[in-house]
Amino acid sequence: MATTTSPRAPRATAVRPRSRVRSDIQGLRAVAVTLVVVYHLLPGSLTGGFVGVDVFLVVSGFLITSHLLTAPPTTGRELLAFWARRIRRLLPASLLVLGVSLVAAWLFLPETRWEATAREVSAAATYVVNWRLADNAVDYLAAAQAASPVQHFWSLSVEEQFYLGWPLLVLLLAVAARALRARGTAAARVQLAGIAVVVAASFAWSVHLTDADPARAYFVTPTRIWELGAGGLLAAVLASRARPAPDPGTSAPLARAVVAWLGLAVVVATAVGYDAATPFPGWHAALPVLATVAVIAADAGPDRWSPVRWLGTRPVQWLGDVSYSVYLWHWPLIVIVPVAVPVALADAGPVVEIGILVATLLLAAATKTWVEDRFRRAPAGGRLAPTYLTAAAGMAVVLLLSSLLVGHVQDRQEEARDRVEAALAGADPCFGAGALVPGRECPPARGEPVPAPALAPDDKADAYADVSGGRNCWSARPRFRQVRCVFGEPDGDVEVVLVGNSHAGQWLPALQEIAADRDWRISTRLASRCAMSQVRQALDTVEETDACEQWVERTSRRIARERPDLVVVSNRISAPAEGHSLEASREPYAAGYEQVLRRWSEAGVPVVALHDTPAPGDGAVESAPECVATNADDLDACAGPRPDWEPADPVREAVEAMQTGGAASVRLADLNDLICRSETCAAVVGGALVYSDGSHLTATYARTLAPHLERPLLRALRGS
Repeated sequence: MATTTSPRAPRATAVRPRSRVRSDIQGLRAVAVTLVVVYHLLPGSLTGGFVGVDVFLVVSGFLITSHLLTAPPTTGRELLAFWARRIRRLLPASLLVLGVSLVAAWLFLPETRWEATAREVSAAATYVVNWRLADNAVDYLAAAQAASPVQHFWSLSVEEQFYLGWPLLVLLLAVAARALRARGTAAARVQLAGIAVVVAASFAWSVHLTDADPARAYFVTPTRIWELGAGGLLAAVLASRARPAPDPGTSAPLARAVVAWLGLAVVVATAVGYDAATPFPGWHAALPVLATVAVIAADAGPDRWSPVRWLGTRPVQWLGDVSYSVYLWHWPLIVIVPVAVPVALADAGPVVEIGILVATLLLAAATKTWVEDRFRRAPAGGRLAPTYLTAAAGMAVVLLLSSLLVGHVQDRQEEARDRVEAALAGADPCFGAGALVPGRECPPARGEPVPAPALAPDDKADAYADVSGGRNCWSARPRFRQVRCVFGEPDGDVEVVLVGNSHAGQWLPALQEIAADRDWRISTRLASRCAMSQVRQALDTVEETDACEQWVERTSRRIARERPDLVVVSNRISAPAEGHSLEASREPYAAGYEQVLRRWSEAGVPVVALHDTPAPGDGAVESAPECVATNADDLDACAGPRPDWEPADPVREAVEAMQTGGAASVRLADLNDLICRSETCAAVVGGALVYSDGSHLTATYARTLAPHLERPLLRALRGS
């Protein structure tokens, strides 16, 4: 979200653009930030409001490129001066918001969100948070984490990376023009051609990656550069003209107004028509991008039929002036305020939303006056060192605060780990799943649950810890390559294969407990989200659906060929069968399970299919650790009816069909009575926190299930 720059005197070879204030561009900023704020504050009312970010990117690309083409940097000092202006314009306000957001998160958000917020603040302060979010977006478990108060800095990171590299591109193009002995408009056309190549390449990559890996495509810089470049391309077109374009009002004012209205209409139409299911950015982003380019290119005057007459009004211009600070403040307030205010106020209709909007505008106005404008002025004498030193000091403060919070959380987590090991080693028959053993009388557990809520998100199976020879143990989207990891006793005589998606992986700690006592070798064949059922699972793209289907086929065949001593399989159904709704997918999944189970049965491989576990994410509790951290004195708030939490697992029908057909080697094990009581499920059982997120068992709770899992496994092995 760049703002207007102050162009220097042009060189003899450059065409000087008009230096007048563009009220249409300020109005575009106001439109863009309105779309984004409404989308975030009331997402159901403007499902495609995220296109406001794309409008900002185009505007930034146009303004910065216009400036660079007018006065292209030719020396190292001129490059440093350009970056210094960007630093003075953008960093003071952003570092202020990052520091305040970090402190507010520590004061008001549950402990479960401190470390993730601190790490994102560090990434945002160094303008690489978009890459961190891209990595998290393709991590099946990390993608389910609650948004941090600084997640919106991803677009600012893209812009800062653009500001870092774009002047170098312009400089290289200027050198190329000199090498070709181009002068005047010929040199401008060389720059135009170079920018066009970059825009085309970025757009092509954006279309490809949006189709192949949409989660990553949304955040990464190469898929977004073309949007900034589209504005830059318009600036290059204007610069390549032999003579400046006439001022608005002197050339076809009605045509300019029509083009501007059409551009605005397309931007609003995409904001209304797009939603979370729209593949983005890709080619869909071309509509708001080209529409914004059209509005800027039209350069309409303030005629009575022109949109600039409305865009140029004082309130709209003011909002455009403060749009950067509005963008900075609105999201931290949206994330933190609903948690910080009293429950009674949070449930009081639109009061919170109105308060957030008013607070955003007030903070933006104050930040614009006392931070943006104050630091924007260059130091006396044109010195650059004070700008860079001040920026480094500000970033260092934010990074230090983030590191201190991360260290604080990790110290508490270390204490929590000691409590986990002590609880597991204590042989308390009522700890964890033991509290639900029929006939056992257990007193209510007291004190903080184990693991502590802050530790729970990391209390996962070793398959997530990359402990197998430096490899990750998951077959992941989009390609679902074959991955095998070995745990337990590597030379054990009994090999147990654990296969399925993340709801199979959650059982690894229990299997490791058993393997440690019996010298078993545990091999894993795990995939993120893709269930071990021979059915086309409608994942995010056709390529992912194809790759998942192929992974199931290859994995099931390989297991049948290798004939391990025992297969343990479990899955969570999170993607509908192709051509069905998720609710109507039970029958096709059951048929797909039966195909896989039949293949293993015919190969003589004994199988234990574990019924899928209850999941609070399917009810009113989105994250069990966060709920427990927020409601430490009222854990009943983190419980729900068992029918709402317990999934209807189609593997049951598949196993029953196999057994009816005489396949005695296939068994079903259902341990859900040791996770939930007869009527309710809870986030804490027997003093143990059951879930690491909104769906998966903590490794601690899974270990308490080991004695109960061991029995059906031994029966299956003896039966074979």
